[in-house]
Amino acid sequence: MSASGKMPQGSGRMRGGVREPHMSREDMKKSLGKGSTVWRLFRFIFKNYKFRFGVVLVCIVISALATLASSLFTKTLIDDYITPLLSQAVPDFSPLVVALVKLAAVLLVGVAASYSYHLIMIFVGQGTMLKLRQSLFSHMEDLPLSYFDSHSHGDIMSVYTNDVDTLRQVIGNTVPNLFQSLITLISTFVSMVVLSMPLTLVSILMAALTVRVTTALGKISRAYFVERQKALGAVNGFIEEMVSGQRVVKVYCHEKKAVEDFSVLNERLRSSAYNANKIGSMVMPINGNIGNLGYVLTAVVGALIAIGGLTAWYMSGIGGATLTLGTLVAFLSLQKNFTRPISSISNEINSIAMASAGTDRVYSLLDEPQEVDEGKVTLVNTTVAPDGSLVESPVRTGTWAWKAKAGLASPDRSHPRLVRGRGPLAEQVGGAERSEESGLARPDADDSGAASRLRAYSAAAKRGWTRPCPEGRPAILTPLRGLVSLEDVDFSYVEGKQVLFDISLTAYPGQKIAFVGGTGAGKTTITNLINRFYEIQEGTITYDGFDIRRIDKDSLRRSLGIVLQETRLFSASVLDNIRYGRLDATDEECREAARLVYADSFIRRLPQGYDTILAADGGNLSQGERQLLAIARAAVANPPVLILDEATSSIDTRTEKLIQKGMDSLMKGRTTFVIAHRLSTVQNANYIMVMDRGRIIERGRHDELLAQKGKYYELYTGNQITA
Repeated sequence: MSASGKMPQGSGRMRGGVREPHMSREDMKKSLGKGSTVWRLFRFIFKNYKFRFGVVLVCIVISALATLASSLFTKTLIDDYITPLLSQAVPDFSPLVVALVKLAAVLLVGVAASYSYHLIMIFVGQGTMLKLRQSLFSHMEDLPLSYFDSHSHGDIMSVYTNDVDTLRQVIGNTVPNLFQSLITLISTFVSMVVLSMPLTLVSILMAALTVRVTTALGKISRAYFVERQKALGAVNGFIEEMVSGQRVVKVYCHEKKAVEDFSVLNERLRSSAYNANKIGSMVMPINGNIGNLGYVLTAVVGALIAIGGLTAWYMSGIGGATLTLGTLVAFLSLQKNFTRPISSISNEINSIAMASAGTDRVYSLLDEPQEVDEGKVTLVNTTVAPDGSLVESPVRTGTWAWKAKAGLASPDRSHPRLVRGRGPLAEQVGGAERSEESGLARPDADDSGAASRLRAYSAAAKRGWTRPCPEGRPAILTPLRGLVSLEDVDFSYVEGKQVLFDISLTAYPGQKIAFVGGTGAGKTTITNLINRFYEIQEGTITYDGFDIRRIDKDSLRRSLGIVLQETRLFSASVLDNIRYGRLDATDEECREAARLVYADSFIRRLPQGYDTILAADGGNLSQGERQLLAIARAAVANPPVLILDEATSSIDTRTEKLIQKGMDSLMKGRTTFVIAHRLSTVQNANYIMVMDRGRIIERGRHDELLAQKGKYYELYTGNQITA
């Protein structure tokens, strides 16, 4: 009979109940797609806003054509109205007025279309940010703990705020401007070719120069913006650490050093932001001057052609018309329209580069591999049917069983399990005799809680519990008993740095297994592996005979209650913080859990009692009070297996004795793993595992280990044994 344990410094984070986003996770992942980050973002936007995008495109076309019409009207205005009017003795302005009214109507439609598509794109931009944040949060909840071990929390938060926010400007303004620029370029180019080929060639030459400058400066600027976003994430991460660790900073008079370190990070942010904006700000004036130069060259070439009266075919447009004064003025207006989109794009280069860098960081998080879960065995509530067989219950009964499809997942036959037709067993396993009634290892005589649970199942087990699945395939219900076994387990957090060696132990239902040893011995790592916060490299871990890799992770963790040394509370009422252990728990069940662990008295002394709103992470409570709430949270979960990682480390000795009574009641009939430095709290454990450098070096009961006068004796008495 045995057991052993450890977990990484700083225990695992709990996954909270969060509202499901409006889109399912699967739909979001499909929407986000693959490929370059910018292209993936556009596909994501288009997939979710197809109709609105269609309306936007129509409005952009209308707006661009309205602008083009106003430019082309200049030729008609000069050649067909103003020039004839100059030669009339009594000018008739009525045709001109009618033409101007028509032009005004066209321009009014263009303004309405422009306003409409900008308004729609603002909605699309905010909606995209909403869906991206939802997708980020859903994805983050499925990431393994190893990701959070290696990434600053503040840097992750920066992705949600700064990086996602960079997309707002580019979606609301830049994207529609790009579409409008493209349509304007095409329509304007066609009109210019029709009016004059020579002048069109001049415009193309200057436009090519503009594109060249914009591309070169854009590449430089984007590199600086990528550096800026990373520096911004580093600053946010540092600030988050300093805020959460402010007490430590003040206790050790670390303020000056903290300011110096922040200054280095802040200067790096300033430098990268300065360089990025400096390069981006150079683009617009450079391109503006190139556009002005092109305008002058076009006017000079056009004037020479018009004044010289050149009428050769290569000096005219596709229509063969000569270059009149009206045509030249109209072309100059079109030339502005031709260079304006390029200048507009260059003007947006800052937001484009910043959004591109932000998009890279957003998709970098979204592309992180999720926690692998291929488990098919699930945890279900059960009840005993009239015929005495065990059946799945649609409501919570407090009696649990593992549900596995026949032939798909079944317990390892090397471990004891309840199955119809299994005969009595008399073999010895780890020193514990098996029960002839159930085929399960019989706990020691003092494990009355476990024994009663086994007897409760035996009648139903003998009748069998095979029931059809909803899909019609047969399923086997295996009663949850709390039999946890580790066999030859090796583990490393980082490749090449092994922290657990050859860990083998078996915890039978109702037993209390304690892990003791020095800091870093491997105690907490073992409990992390049982939860599957991390995956083992070698060996196997089984739970009621099932390899835990075949158990659905949510089901596995629902069957395990854990109180971590690092207490984590949330900005909510005391009642809601206790209910975090089981979201469907009633108020009375939460209060009963608090009474069980002796937290009720201090809660009632709070300003609003159980309705008191806690500050961030319970900052308005003492460390001991916070730990009591964490224990109450585990109590309301009412799990069959408990993991207590220094659960009373922050509680005074007197209160600990009171809580121990509640803990003993809570542990009764449950398999319990206890990690403790105060050895007085584990003297009544069924087995004590002594850990040292990732190995179990001693195991046994308290008296047996003292008699051995080994490592446990040293830890308990403080006396070092000399050879």
